[in-house]
Amino acid sequence: EALLAELLTGDADNPIEVQPEAITLLRLPEGPTEGTASVKVRRGQRYFRQAVLNAYNGRCAVTGLGIRDLLVASHIIPWNAAEQHRLDPQNGIALNALHDKAFDRGLITFDDELRLVCSPMVKDHYADRVVAENFEAYEGTSLRVPEEASGPKPEYLEWHRNEVFGKVIG
Repeated sequence: EALLAELLTGDADNPIEVQPEAITLLRLPEGPTEGTASVKVRRGQRYFRQAVLNAYNGRCAVTGLGIRDLLVASHIIPWNAAEQHRLDPQNGIALNALHDKAFDRGLITFDDELRLVCSPMVKDHYADRVVAENFEAYEGTSLRVPEEASGPKPEYLEWHRNEVFGKVIG
């Protein structure tokens, strides 16, 4: 376990707990490694991304990170959950890739005052320096919404708290 922790974190003094049942044995897939598929295309995604990132002045609303290639126009109500809200810029928050993934998975949300709320699952890992620096450090801080921007609609954030975040903690 210590060797695995050192490999994963590069820090043998700060080992992580490894659950043996969480390790999955992998098998090399057989057959061709490429194929052809018919895919559904999300039209309007470029508009949504530009509108959301522009509303937040090209910065992450949590950390202030301003590297556009690392930013995501994160949907509050997911694309597949409500067609009428898909392209509404107020259904988006500019987040860095890490916070976007956590938001999509319901590991973080924002309260009525636009403050970051972390799930118990994230809080359980606050002893991990990386988790503490990226989540605990921002918990309770408000989204950085530029004055000229409308910001996220409160009802969209409430939906996220109940339907995404609530499913993780509930």
